Amino acid sequence: MKVDLNGKVALVTGAAKGIGQATARILAANGAHVIIADLDEEAAKQTAEEIQGSTAIKFDVSDENAVDTGLAFIKSEFARIDILINNAGINTNCRVNIDDFPTTEWDRIMNVDLRGLFFVSRATARLMMAQGGGRIVNISSVIGIVPARLQCAFAAAKAGVAQLTRSMAIELAPQNILVNCVAPGSTLTEGTEKMFYGGETALSETTRRMLAHVPLGRPGTVDEIANSILFFIAPESGYITGQILCVDGGWTAGGFFRDF
Repeated sequence: MKVDLNGKVALVTGAAKGIGQATARILAANGAHVIIADLDEEAAKQTAEEIQGSTAIKFDVSDENAVDTGLAFIKSEFARIDILINNAGINTNCRVNIDDFPTTEWDRIMNVDLRGLFFVSRATARLMMAQGGGRIVNISSVIGIVPARLQCAFAAAKAGVAQLTRSMAIELAPQNILVNCVAPGSTLTEGTEKMFYGGETALSETTRRMLAHVPLGRPGTVDEIANSILFFIAPESGYITGQILCVDGGWTAGGFFRDF
């Protein structure tokens, strides 16, 4: 997919690896100058070295002051942000019911996946309003649409992202800021490969059961998710806001009920 993003400045959080990195690549390939923002500064710099037309910055979305400092730097260097991809997010290997779920893990996930997205969106929206518009794409998850057991914090945070997307879209539309959301299903990244797709692991049965819910029978790729994000960013998508796009191989279409 090719669109014209020449002259646009894009901020991608959590861009050093995975979906964020793939998104940074595709935005740069379509002409945008991409800011590779990540808590892992060295990994961000490595990614920026590989992507022509990009700048790496250390960026902790969970720290309100760090977000404001990062946005001030971007404003001083580039004067604007036309595109924001709220991709930074974490999950947990602590897979237990809510009665055993630790407060520390709840707070850790919420601070990045929902609170951090709020911090970055608020600061960027102010800049976009002053410049006359922009595009924001939030990254939720299929688990924020169809909840799963043993992931109460992640499910709650990602459901919050989906609902916050709608609220932001309504509030920011008069300022010509379009806000949409991509909700990936199981996606093959470095993290999920180790957790689910690393061959004969203790979670192999979990993996089999998870993919049984996906009509396409496979995980998605980071490039498939990135292309979906690009769709919302394209100038041709100028009348779409407040939408949640599930990129999940058919999971939320009801694939999990296909044997009934």
